[in-house]
Amino acid sequence: MGGVALLARSLGMKVSGSDANVYPPMSDQLKAAGIELQEGYLAEHMNPKPDLVVIGNAMSRGNPAVEYVLNEGLAYTSGPQWLANNVLKDRWVLAVSGTHGKTTTSSLLAWILEDAGLAPGFLIGGVPGNFGEAARLGDTPFFVIEADEYDTAFFDKRSKFVHYHPRTLVVNNLEFDHADIFDDLAAIQKQFHYLIRTVPSEGLIIIPPDEVDIDETLSMGCWSKKQTVGLEAGDLQATEVSADGSEFKVQYQGKFQANVNWQMLGRHNVSNALAAIAAARHVGVNISQACEALAAFKGIKRRMELYGEVKGIRVYDDFAHHPTAIESTIKGLKANIGERKLIAILELRSNTMRMGIHKESLANCLQVADRVILFNQSDMNWSLSTVQQQLGEKATIEVSIDDIVGLIRDEAMRGDEILIMSNGGFCGIHEKILTVLAKR
Repeated sequence: MGGVALLARSLGMKVSGSDANVYPPMSDQLKAAGIELQEGYLAEHMNPKPDLVVIGNAMSRGNPAVEYVLNEGLAYTSGPQWLANNVLKDRWVLAVSGTHGKTTTSSLLAWILEDAGLAPGFLIGGVPGNFGEAARLGDTPFFVIEADEYDTAFFDKRSKFVHYHPRTLVVNNLEFDHADIFDDLAAIQKQFHYLIRTVPSEGLIIIPPDEVDIDETLSMGCWSKKQTVGLEAGDLQATEVSADGSEFKVQYQGKFQANVNWQMLGRHNVSNALAAIAAARHVGVNISQACEALAAFKGIKRRMELYGEVKGIRVYDDFAHHPTAIESTIKGLKANIGERKLIAILELRSNTMRMGIHKESLANCLQVADRVILFNQSDMNWSLSTVQQQLGEKATIEVSIDDIVGLIRDEAMRGDEILIMSNGGFCGIHEKILTVLAKR
């Protein structure tokens, strides 16, 4: 919604907004754009009455602001519908979908197009280092959008991406997530089927090879061209991938195209890069040029971002929220740092995680870490004790941020790498850890 606000401001509209617990980097961007941001959801925030209220999918009936909009008969719409009407109409939309990897792949794709001189618009659920902003209108027909399967609004239960009508569509992966709104994987597949129905026959759908859940979805109906991308497999593939994912070769239809040496880590990011290369190729960027752009990619805020370093101890921030992504991130960092100790601190903040949907796979995805600290929030619907038992002595459960900070103060040594994983602000734990280590 912050990105939507930035795009509306770029179109010359006067924009204000209400939200709760807003934190950087989005809060900083909104302030810099001159967008008034008010805490909470109060009716008086809409005084004077706006011409249009764009309602995010976190809002539900009973919310004071929502009830005011309905009672006063104010014009309202959803974020995705506003985008469709005001930004995406008549654009070549390149949409990046999937359970995880959307933000990274979207950022990579936007940067490849930018490096090739195509000046794309974009809306991304993070802040790419090459741009320093989450959204912009762009100067050409091309628009890159992170296409989320979460529902649109309280009055529109279709997935957000159904509104985007892409000509180029990436489906990175497809796993069960968002258990608060989807009953099972089949319900998610149905929404992806609706998305696939909107891609033109002359459009392109980019998928990994031999992904059963994606193939099942496509079997419901697909009228567009398809291209497969993957590690050691697919039309476009990465070969000779290093253990940490920082180096690999790219080939297309069996022919070598380019070497890649970049700063990103993890084999999952190699897959993300391939999808971005394929999408860029669809709008005319050749593969070798795209690979050259990868070397200059600066990463994304909160995606394996080095938050700070003090006394030889590095602290990373990562937006992990799904076991597959957690495992890939940990393995990538561990392969890069070798024998140095990796301390993983995890907050299970997403609705799906708090419900315990992935509890059976959580311990396994944390195994590679040398030390694991699990934050047990008061609103967890299940006990983390089983995960702790599976991990053994290296795992600890804590119910207080201060206790976690205290553990790090007592345990961390020069050369250690601390990976903090949460898809929220985590109560500012990153800064607290750096501060206490500096004072130690």
